[in-house]
Amino acid sequence: MHIKKALLRLAALGLTAGVSVFAPAAVIAMEAEGASAGHANVDVANIPSLQRGARNFVNYCMGCHSAKFVRYNRLGRDLDLSEQQVVENLMFTGERPFDTMQIAMPAEQARVWFGNPPPDLSLIARSRGVDYLYSFLKSFYLDPSRPTGVNNLVLPGAAMPHVLWELQGFQKAVYEGETDAQGNVHKTFKGFEQATKGKLAPEEFDLFVRDTVNFLSYIGEPVQLQRRNLGFRVLGFLFVFFLFAYFLKKEIWKDVK
Repeated sequence: MHIKKALLRLAALGLTAGVSVFAPAAVIAMEAEGASAGHANVDVANIPSLQRGARNFVNYCMGCHSAKFVRYNRLGRDLDLSEQQVVENLMFTGERPFDTMQIAMPAEQARVWFGNPPPDLSLIARSRGVDYLYSFLKSFYLDPSRPTGVNNLVLPGAAMPHVLWELQGFQKAVYEGETDAQGNVHKTFKGFEQATKGKLAPEEFDLFVRDTVNFLSYIGEPVQLQRRNLGFRVLGFLFVFFLFAYFLKKEIWKDVK
Protein backbone atom coordinates (compact mmCIF):
# COMPACT_ATOMS: atom_id res chain seq x y z
CA MET A 1 0.00 0.00 0.00
CA HIS A 2 2.83 2.41 0.89
CA ILE A 3 4.56 1.65 -2.42
CA LYS A 4 1.35 2.31 -4.31
CA LYS A 5 0.88 5.67 -2.58
CA ALA A 6 4.48 6.63 -3.32
CA LEU A 7 4.06 5.81 -7.00
CA LEU A 8 0.88 7.88 -7.15
CA ARG A 9 2.70 10.83 -5.55
CA LEU A 10 5.54 10.52 -8.06
CA ALA A 11 3.07 10.40 -10.95
CA ALA A 12 1.29 13.49 -9.66
CA LEU A 13 4.59 15.35 -9.29
CA GLY A 14 5.58 14.36 -12.81
CA LEU A 15 2.32 15.63 -14.24
CA THR A 16 2.59 18.85 -12.28
CA ALA A 17 6.14 19.42 -13.41
CA GLY A 18 5.22 18.82 -17.04
CA VAL A 19 2.36 21.29 -16.89
CA SER A 20 4.37 23.96 -15.10
CA VAL A 21 7.08 23.94 -17.76
CA PHE A 22 4.72 24.14 -20.74
CA ALA A 23 1.74 26.11 -19.52
CA PRO A 24 2.91 29.66 -18.73
CA ALA A 25 4.20 30.78 -22.14
CA ALA A 26 1.48 28.95 -24.04
CA VAL A 27 -1.34 30.26 -21.86
CA ILE A 28 -0.01 33.83 -22.05
CA ALA A 29 0.18 33.67 -25.82
CA MET A 30 -3.25 32.09 -26.19
CA GLU A 31 -4.92 34.68 -23.97
CA ALA A 32 -2.89 37.66 -25.12
CA GLU A 33 -5.49 38.94 -27.58
CA GLY A 34 -8.65 37.69 -25.92
CA ALA A 35 -10.25 34.51 -24.66
CA SER A 36 -10.50 32.89 -28.09
CA ALA A 37 -7.09 33.98 -29.40
CA GLY A 38 -5.52 30.56 -28.90
CA HIS A 39 -8.38 28.38 -30.14
CA ALA A 40 -7.77 26.95 -33.60
CA ASN A 41 -11.38 25.75 -34.06
CA VAL A 42 -10.31 23.35 -36.80
CA ASP A 43 -12.75 21.25 -38.80
CA VAL A 44 -11.19 18.44 -40.84
CA ALA A 45 -14.53 17.93 -42.60
CA ASN A 46 -14.13 21.37 -44.23
CA ILE A 47 -12.60 20.38 -47.58
CA PRO A 48 -12.06 23.96 -48.91
CA SER A 49 -10.19 24.79 -45.71
CA LEU A 50 -8.01 21.69 -46.10
CA GLN A 51 -7.30 22.60 -49.73
CA ARG A 52 -6.19 26.08 -48.71
CA GLY A 53 -4.16 24.60 -45.87
CA ALA A 54 -2.38 22.23 -48.26
CA ARG A 55 -1.54 25.20 -50.49
CA ASN A 56 -0.19 27.11 -47.48
CA PHE A 57 1.85 24.14 -46.31
CA VAL A 58 3.63 23.46 -49.60
CA ASN A 59 4.32 27.15 -50.20
CA TYR A 60 5.46 28.25 -46.74
CA CYS A 61 6.41 25.12 -44.77
CA MET A 62 7.83 22.52 -47.14
CA GLY A 63 10.97 24.50 -47.80
CA CYS A 64 12.20 23.17 -44.46
CA HIS A 65 9.60 20.75 -43.05
CA SER A 66 8.62 17.40 -44.53
CA ALA A 67 5.47 15.35 -44.01
CA LYS A 68 7.00 11.99 -44.77
CA PHE A 69 4.02 9.91 -43.64
CA VAL A 70 1.68 11.53 -46.19
CA ARG A 71 1.42 10.49 -49.85
CA TYR A 72 0.36 12.92 -52.53
CA ASN A 73 -2.21 10.57 -54.06
CA ARG A 74 -3.89 10.04 -50.66
CA LEU A 75 -3.91 13.80 -50.22
CA GLY A 76 -5.63 14.31 -53.57
CA ARG A 77 -8.22 11.64 -52.86
CA ASP A 78 -9.18 13.01 -49.45
CA LEU A 79 -9.17 16.66 -50.57
CA ASP A 80 -11.23 16.08 -53.73
CA LEU A 81 -8.33 17.01 -56.02
CA SER A 82 -7.55 15.33 -59.31
CA GLU A 83 -4.11 13.85 -59.94
CA GLN A 84 -3.38 16.66 -62.36
CA GLN A 85 -4.32 19.30 -59.78
CA VAL A 86 -2.07 17.63 -57.20
CA VAL A 87 0.87 17.46 -59.61
CA GLU A 88 0.50 21.04 -60.81
CA ASN A 89 -0.27 22.73 -57.49
CA LEU A 90 1.20 20.65 -54.67
CA MET A 91 3.99 18.44 -56.00
CA PHE A 92 7.04 20.68 -55.92
CA THR A 93 9.40 18.04 -54.49
CA GLY A 94 7.91 14.65 -55.43
CA GLU A 95 8.15 13.04 -58.85
CA ARG A 96 5.30 10.51 -58.70
CA PRO A 97 1.81 10.82 -57.18
CA PHE A 98 2.49 7.99 -54.73
CA ASP A 99 5.62 9.71 -53.35
CA THR A 100 5.57 11.01 -49.79
CA MET A 101 5.93 14.69 -48.95
CA GLN A 102 9.71 14.77 -48.53
CA ILE A 103 11.99 17.80 -48.80
CA ALA A 104 15.30 18.31 -50.57
CA MET A 105 17.10 19.94 -47.63
CA PRO A 106 19.93 17.69 -46.33
CA ALA A 107 19.68 17.07 -42.59
CA GLU A 108 23.41 17.76 -42.11
CA GLN A 109 23.14 21.19 -43.71
CA ALA A 110 19.97 21.98 -41.79
CA ARG A 111 21.81 21.23 -38.55
CA VAL A 112 24.51 23.72 -39.53
CA TRP A 113 22.02 26.42 -40.55
CA PHE A 114 19.46 26.07 -37.76
CA GLY A 115 21.26 24.19 -34.99
CA ASN A 116 18.82 21.29 -35.37
CA PRO A 117 17.12 19.85 -38.47
CA PRO A 118 13.55 21.19 -38.80
CA PRO A 119 11.17 18.49 -37.56
CA ASP A 120 8.85 16.46 -39.75
CA LEU A 121 5.31 17.82 -39.35
CA SER A 122 3.29 14.69 -40.10
CA LEU A 123 2.34 14.18 -36.45
CA ILE A 124 3.01 17.61 -34.98
CA ALA A 125 -0.70 18.36 -34.46
CA ARG A 126 -1.13 15.15 -32.49
CA SER A 127 1.97 15.69 -30.34
CA ARG A 128 1.54 19.42 -29.68
CA GLY A 129 -2.15 20.08 -30.23
CA VAL A 130 -3.86 22.36 -32.73
CA ASP A 131 -4.30 25.26 -30.28
CA TYR A 132 -0.57 25.22 -29.57
CA LEU A 133 0.28 25.36 -33.28
CA TYR A 134 -2.26 28.12 -33.91
CA SER A 135 -0.83 30.26 -31.11
CA PHE A 136 2.77 29.49 -32.10
CA LEU A 137 2.30 30.69 -35.68
CA LYS A 138 0.70 33.93 -34.45
CA SER A 139 3.18 34.68 -31.67
CA PHE A 140 6.38 35.73 -33.44
CA TYR A 141 7.66 39.14 -32.32
CA LEU A 142 10.70 41.32 -32.99
CA ASP A 143 13.76 40.50 -30.89
CA PRO A 144 17.10 41.98 -32.07
CA SER A 145 19.02 39.67 -29.74
CA ARG A 146 18.01 36.60 -31.75
CA PRO A 147 19.94 35.49 -34.87
CA THR A 148 16.75 35.59 -36.96
CA GLY A 149 15.66 38.94 -35.51
CA VAL A 150 12.49 37.43 -34.03
CA ASN A 151 11.47 35.34 -31.06
CA ASN A 152 8.33 33.41 -30.22
CA LEU A 153 6.20 33.79 -27.12
CA VAL A 154 4.97 30.20 -27.13
CA LEU A 155 8.39 28.67 -27.79
CA PRO A 156 11.06 31.10 -26.56
CA GLY A 157 14.38 30.77 -28.36
CA ALA A 158 12.83 29.00 -31.36
CA ALA A 159 15.32 28.58 -34.23
CA MET A 160 12.52 28.94 -36.76
CA PRO A 161 12.40 32.33 -38.51
CA HIS A 162 9.11 34.16 -38.97
CA VAL A 163 8.33 32.71 -42.39
CA LEU A 164 4.91 34.37 -42.47
CA TRP A 165 6.22 37.89 -41.83
CA GLU A 166 5.21 39.06 -45.30
CA LEU A 167 1.60 38.11 -44.61
CA GLN A 168 1.31 39.09 -40.95
CA GLY A 169 3.91 41.86 -40.78
CA PHE A 170 6.15 42.25 -37.74
CA GLN A 171 4.82 42.81 -34.25
CA LYS A 172 6.33 43.86 -30.93
CA ALA A 173 5.70 42.18 -27.61
CA VAL A 174 4.44 44.71 -25.04
CA TYR A 175 5.40 44.15 -21.41
CA GLU A 176 4.49 46.00 -18.26
CA GLY A 177 6.97 46.10 -15.39
CA GLU A 178 6.04 45.71 -11.75
CA THR A 179 8.43 46.23 -8.83
CA ASP A 180 8.09 44.11 -5.68
CA ALA A 181 9.05 45.04 -2.11
CA GLN A 182 12.63 43.91 -2.67
CA GLY A 183 13.05 46.16 -5.68
CA ASN A 184 12.94 43.35 -8.25
CA VAL A 185 11.21 44.18 -11.52
CA HIS A 186 8.78 41.57 -12.87
CA LYS A 187 7.60 41.94 -16.45
CA THR A 188 4.07 40.95 -17.40
CA PHE A 189 3.12 40.32 -21.02
CA LYS A 190 0.26 42.59 -22.08
CA GLY A 191 -0.15 41.90 -25.79
CA PHE A 192 1.27 42.52 -29.25
CA GLU A 193 1.71 45.83 -31.01
CA GLN A 194 1.88 45.95 -34.80
CA ALA A 195 5.27 47.27 -35.97
CA THR A 196 4.94 46.80 -39.73
CA LYS A 197 1.87 46.02 -41.79
CA GLY A 198 1.54 42.70 -43.60
CA LYS A 199 -0.23 41.84 -46.85
CA LEU A 200 -3.17 40.33 -44.99
CA ALA A 201 -5.56 41.97 -42.57
CA PRO A 202 -5.56 40.41 -39.06
CA GLU A 203 -8.78 38.52 -39.78
CA GLU A 204 -7.40 37.19 -43.07
CA PHE A 205 -4.17 36.11 -41.39
CA ASP A 206 -6.12 34.31 -38.68
CA LEU A 207 -7.97 32.39 -41.40
CA PHE A 208 -4.67 31.61 -43.15
CA VAL A 209 -3.20 30.18 -39.94
CA ARG A 210 -6.40 28.30 -39.10
CA ASP A 211 -6.46 26.64 -42.54
CA THR A 212 -2.79 25.67 -42.18
CA VAL A 213 -3.35 24.16 -38.73
CA ASN A 214 -6.47 22.40 -40.00
CA PHE A 215 -4.34 20.74 -42.68
CA LEU A 216 -1.74 19.72 -40.08
CA SER A 217 -4.54 18.23 -38.00
CA TYR A 218 -5.75 16.25 -41.02
CA ILE A 219 -2.34 14.79 -41.95
CA GLY A 220 -1.81 13.77 -38.32
CA GLU A 221 -4.66 11.27 -38.76
CA PRO A 222 -6.13 11.19 -42.28
CA VAL A 223 -8.66 8.50 -41.30
CA GLN A 224 -10.13 10.42 -38.36
CA LEU A 225 -13.37 11.24 -40.22
CA GLN A 226 -13.87 7.59 -41.18
CA ARG A 227 -13.07 6.58 -37.61
CA ARG A 228 -15.65 8.96 -36.21
CA ASN A 229 -18.31 7.85 -38.68
CA LEU A 230 -17.60 4.22 -37.84
CA GLY A 231 -17.85 5.05 -34.14
CA PHE A 232 -21.32 6.56 -34.59
CA ARG A 233 -22.43 3.49 -36.55
CA VAL A 234 -21.15 1.16 -33.84
CA LEU A 235 -22.94 3.19 -31.15
CA GLY A 236 -26.13 3.11 -33.24
CA PHE A 237 -25.87 -0.66 -33.63
CA LEU A 238 -25.32 -1.14 -29.90
CA PHE A 239 -28.33 1.06 -29.12
CA VAL A 240 -30.61 -0.93 -31.44
CA PHE A 241 -29.21 -4.20 -30.07
CA PHE A 242 -29.89 -2.94 -26.53
CA LEU A 243 -33.54 -2.26 -27.41
CA PHE A 244 -33.97 -5.77 -28.85
CA ALA A 245 -32.29 -7.32 -25.81
CA TYR A 246 -34.41 -5.24 -23.41
CA PHE A 247 -37.74 -6.16 -24.97
CA LEU A 248 -36.68 -9.79 -25.34
CA LYS A 249 -35.82 -9.92 -21.65
CA LYS A 250 -39.24 -8.44 -20.78
CA GLU A 251 -40.98 -11.02 -22.97
CA ILE A 252 -39.07 -13.95 -21.45
CA TRP A 253 -39.53 -12.84 -17.85
CA LYS A 254 -43.08 -11.48 -18.08
CA ASP A 255 -44.62 -14.53 -16.32
CA VAL A 256 -42.00 -14.67 -13.57
CA LYS A 257 -42.95 -12.91 -10.38
